[in-house]
Amino acid sequence: EIQEPRDAALIIGSHARELNQMRREANVQAGDLELKLTDASGRSAFATPGAAQVSHDKHWMAQAQGGRWRLMVAEPRLPDTTVMGWIWKDLIVSLALAFPLVLLPLWIAVQRGMKPLTELAERVAQRGAQDLSPLGITPPYDELRPLARAFDDLLGRLRAQLQRERAFVQDAAHELRTPMAVVAAQAHLLSTASGEAERRQAAESLDAALRRASHLSRQLLALATLDETRAGAAQSLDLADLVEQALAQLAPQALERGLDLSLDAPPSLPARVDRAAFESVLLNLVDNALRYVPAGGRVAVSLSADGATAQLRVADDGPGIPADQREAAFERFWRGASSGDIAGSGLGLAIVRRAVLRLGGQVHIEDGLNGRGCSFVATLPCAQPLSAA
Repeated sequence: EIQEPRDAALIIGSHARELNQMRREANVQAGDLELKLTDASGRSAFATPGAAQVSHDKHWMAQAQGGRWRLMVAEPRLPDTTVMGWIWKDLIVSLALAFPLVLLPLWIAVQRGMKPLTELAERVAQRGAQDLSPLGITPPYDELRPLARAFDDLLGRLRAQLQRERAFVQDAAHELRTPMAVVAAQAHLLSTASGEAERRQAAESLDAALRRASHLSRQLLALATLDETRAGAAQSLDLADLVEQALAQLAPQALERGLDLSLDAPPSLPARVDRAAFESVLLNLVDNALRYVPAGGRVAVSLSADGATAQLRVADDGPGIPADQREAAFERFWRGASSGDIAGSGLGLAIVRRAVLRLGGQVHIEDGLNGRGCSFVATLPCAQPLSAA
């Protein structure tokens, strides 16, 4: 180990001159290295001319300890622009080669790959608001074909919905035309009636026409509401209690027509359902039976549960519906041959089907009581298992 400061200074000075000479020959732009040698007590044994001006913000610094000596080496920091210039010089050749060989083919591939998607977007953007015809595009790539099919399926559902709405408006206008014409005719007769009896008859006919128009309007509004696909919020209800209350309200109508209205249900039947939709099913089925069953007939309502499913059945011994017409009975404005002069809009069963679908269930028609009439069976899933109390 070197002990004499003079010997250590000679060795470090010689190395400093050689290193800086090599840096100058290599054209290192940062400048000369600055070295400083100190002993264990901190006394300087050697320092290059610029060592006194060394600072952390202008130099990269490193230190090493060996025996009694500590050596500090400082290299001038380079500006960021100089470093970026060196990097750019090293990369320019690589980039010049990469652009035609890699980047340009990649850009062309992306443009060609995106062309079917761009064409699909242009087709959609150019369509008018009323144009619901299929796009008629089969993309060449498997990844885009499901998107095109899904869009065509959506357009198909929109076309079907639009056709249903147009048919509904046309049918509603046709059905409302009759009661409105009767109202106008009876109002004219009432205003020109010459005697009390004639005025009374015109007033009764006018009142009947207004009731029919009012009933038809309510049915149309109910059907339009139920045509919305989004179901209402489910509520915790006792279906048995709800059915019992509804039949209590309809009991006077049954007594007036001499009908036997009965209920077979458990004491309690808790469930979570859309109340408005369930009441639409119940009231329309019972009201329909009370209208068409002749005097002295029977209307039997039953409610039962099977796990997470509830079943509502409304059976009667009325004129019934032929088996080949039972599916058509749920169409809007359908009225069977047995309707005769019974007032009705032909919308009650259509409302029932829409309400049942809104509840996520199914409805169908079976034979009624004692092989006569009809039995309407609505099977409704519930959000929680049902259990009789």
